[in-house]
Amino acid sequence: MSQLYVTELLATYLADHRDDPCYQELRYLIDSMDAEEQVNLVALMWLGRGDYFPDEWQDALSDARLNLSNHTAEYIIGTPLVADYLEEGLSALGYSCTE
Repeated sequence: MSQLYVTELLATYLADHRDDPCYQELRYLIDSMDAEEQVNLVALMWLGRGDYFPDEWQDALSDARLNLSNHTAEYIIGTPLVADYLEEGLSALGYSCTE
């Protein structure tokens, strides 16, 4: 799948949800995070998605810092299964969503 196609697909998905109050609240929450919080959120998602192993956490953080942009909220929200990835990332680091 080409990067252009993915970008167009993401733009279409987000355009369809711009008026959704849940989307707006989540975007506001992520946009309100400072840069390091956003970096941790992206790295956690990548860890849960299997892009990194727990012992590569520092690498995930470094790569997330390099890729941080003004579109982080859209990137996270537009990632299918993001909630599952975040939960899996927490679990990989020894945390639980119920704690």
